[in-house]
Amino acid sequence: MQNKFFTTQQINDHVTRITGLGGENAYLIQGQERALLFDGLSGVGSLKSFVRELTELPVFLVLSHGHPDHEGAAFEYGRCFIHPDDIGLMYTDFAASAQSRMGYVSAPSPMAPEKRTVLQDEDVILPVPVKTYPVYNGDFFDLGGLTLEVIGVPGHTRGTIMLLDEKDRTVYSGDAINLNTLLGLYGSTTVEEYYESLLSLKTRQKDFDRLYGGHGEEPVPASIVDDAIMLCKKIMDRTDDHIEEKSMTGERVYVAAKRRPDYLPEYGGFSNIVYAEDKIFGKKGPSVLKGEPYVD
Repeated sequence: MQNKFFTTQQINDHVTRITGLGGENAYLIQGQERALLFDGLSGVGSLKSFVRELTELPVFLVLSHGHPDHEGAAFEYGRCFIHPDDIGLMYTDFAASAQSRMGYVSAPSPMAPEKRTVLQDEDVILPVPVKTYPVYNGDFFDLGGLTLEVIGVPGHTRGTIMLLDEKDRTVYSGDAINLNTLLGLYGSTTVEEYYESLLSLKTRQKDFDRLYGGHGEEPVPASIVDDAIMLCKKIMDRTDDHIEEKSMTGERVYVAAKRRPDYLPEYGGFSNIVYAEDKIFGKKGPSVLKGEPYVD
């Protein structure tokens, strides 16, 4: 199913992946009694209306983190579950502004689908204050016949979470761990803190076989956890490939592993990490980011 903003792919009998114009993914996970929408894309086009065509069940929104390509539908639903450490982040100009979210889907990306419409300003859902419900590591969402467990993975942002469907041995991972995990952003942890998160995630690795992420079509194997732990060690030991790049906001950052033409790392695994030199070691102050609702 598709319209000019969204396309879908059936992952299994109870999960539909929805992809936005920037190549960002959300997952509609349906139980017997209710449905959970994991992530809200960029807010370009009405995701809420599109989801209503996919299910008649009551739907609630859970955000993997507070970035502009994941929180957009929160401004339609008016409420969402999010880790408290990312509430301030979701209200920053970078995340909430219509200009930022339109810029995201308009920017060239190898993961973005072919554009099927000429975007207009009115296609962007305008930011409004959102009622937020806290979600923490170890929480569960009961959808009726299907239970999802929350796994916290601070790194990409301090409030990043994943959802584990232990029965299906599948994790829905947002941007927690993927082919291009970004740590050099406002709201990211240090590499050292991310390493600690990954060691905690490693204790749950036996419970899942695959991860479906916030970008890209194919799942990655659970071994990506080992790849990311290895790269964090290399970064902290200063033995990574240390390839200089510019971040999306223009700052100098470094890629831990050389990439092949297909974007996979040359070492043969799946994880890659982009980080800033001043955010390798230590703690970086309070975990809760403070912010005010953005007013356009």
